[in-house]
Amino acid sequence: MTVSQALDAAAERHPEQPLVITDEREHTYAGIRQWSRDIAAGLIANGIEPGDHVAMVMANYPEFVAVKFAIARVGAVCVPINYLFRGPELGYVIDQSDAKLLITMDRYRDLNYLESLDGIAPGWEADGGGVTIPQLRTIVVFSPDGEDRPGTTTLADLVAAGTGEARTELSRRERVLEPTTYSDILYTSGTTGRPKGVLLTHDQVVRMAYAAAYQRALEDGRRLGFPMPMYHVFGYLECLMAATFVGGAIVPRVVFDAKDMLSAIARHRVNEVVGVPAVTLPLLAELQRGEYDCSTVHTVFSSGGAAPPTIWGDIRTGFGDVEMTTGYGMTETTAATACTMPEADNEVLRTTNGRLRFAGAAGDPALGGMIATYKAVDLDTDEDLPPGEEGHLLARGPVITHGYYNKPEETRLAFTPDGWFRTGDIGTIDAEGNLKLTGRLKESFRVGGEMVMPKEIENVLALHPGVAEAHVCGLPHQRMGEVGCAWIIPRDADDPPDRDELVQFCAARLARFKVPRHVILMSSEELPVTVTGRVQKFRLTEMAKERLGERAPA
Repeated sequence: MTVSQALDAAAERHPEQPLVITDEREHTYAGIRQWSRDIAAGLIANGIEPGDHVAMVMANYPEFVAVKFAIARVGAVCVPINYLFRGPELGYVIDQSDAKLLITMDRYRDLNYLESLDGIAPGWEADGGGVTIPQLRTIVVFSPDGEDRPGTTTLADLVAAGTGEARTELSRRERVLEPTTYSDILYTSGTTGRPKGVLLTHDQVVRMAYAAAYQRALEDGRRLGFPMPMYHVFGYLECLMAATFVGGAIVPRVVFDAKDMLSAIARHRVNEVVGVPAVTLPLLAELQRGEYDCSTVHTVFSSGGAAPPTIWGDIRTGFGDVEMTTGYGMTETTAATACTMPEADNEVLRTTNGRLRFAGAAGDPALGGMIATYKAVDLDTDEDLPPGEEGHLLARGPVITHGYYNKPEETRLAFTPDGWFRTGDIGTIDAEGNLKLTGRLKESFRVGGEMVMPKEIENVLALHPGVAEAHVCGLPHQRMGEVGCAWIIPRDADDPPDRDELVQFCAARLARFKVPRHVILMSSEELPVTVTGRVQKFRLTEMAKERLGERAPA
């Protein structure tokens, strides 16, 4: 199916069931389907053809869902942009993606997108991208607070433009749109540098959504609460699209606040809490401070970033005897290609990222019913390794991206000559198909020629009673090539652990070359993470150079 056909099939089965629940109202499947058709007719009236690219800058409002399905419905390719991007970053993605139409919020917290557009393309209200981004013809503005800027084309204007002729054309397109065409260009969250546009097809998106519902055993009507942005695969695939297969509902939060989210969980009877560690940990801390009714929660899905080993016990303490799930995936694999089963015990959760994802009817028979398969290869020779051996993880399967938009060289480098995708992650796959992530290839560093995996050092530091979080990066060194630098978030800011003590703590447990040369204390607010909770190690390296100054190794 296509993305919009998946919605339509769900709307036929559950027309009056809620799909999107906010504090203000519930939007039913039938309502979202009609809303998306109205927007789709407006897109056609504005000249959007099949294959055109439509960008959107929008937080987790119901409008995101309606616009997302509308773009799919007309056969266009959706380019959902990270709404934390500022002027130059925003301009880069709009231009690089060849977007012909942009639908954007006017503002989000302290970000004013209209002012950014004023700087990128002056006169955009009438001229679109102008001479700066000539392919961008139209910019549509959505104002969450209803205060429209004079002279702009609003989302309501777009809907009003949908003529009878446009609706007739829409019906024709809905009949002929092929699932093998591209539905999305999702830009990577940028832990290693400038984002790249990952190409995904309708088939990959729907296949992954089915797999997510299938392996996680979503029951009819499951309600998923989350604050992760739906421009990312976690919110988009694992939540919104997965819900459509069981007549479920999403309870997305526009801004994450632990108190607000816990209150929403009680108010909207959420069944599954979905988050990255940057979400899960504050929720657990708030549960210790206040009283919240989480009696409807029976599942917690926490994945996507580094977390202390104690998180699973803390989840049970905070939410009760709930099912716990974690997984492994990336934008290039559409979403999680490995995931723990609902019945997994704590040891599996602590030591693995789950089993390769079995997908039932959506699986590939050639892969034994899975949506992707993996192998580990030697870090230096690229030779295949036996099960359980640590190496660079390579993937292939029907949900693996075809490449990066307008980046042929990056696409070529991302794949082996025989078609395996280079994930850039380091880990193991055992004989039973359990995948364990141990580090990032680009985050790894060599000390005196010895490869060091930051994850190994971070796991040791996490055992120290004074450490809440540890993040390790490499720093250039004239003699050793690189040395380790550990950033520490203390468990008690008023009584932080001694730096020398932490070095000795590591020295007693790690080979000498793995022991961090530098230890820097920081607050959680200083930690550079993407909105999906992934720590930007390259920024930690830059920060370490600035912080250490003259003490930084040459």
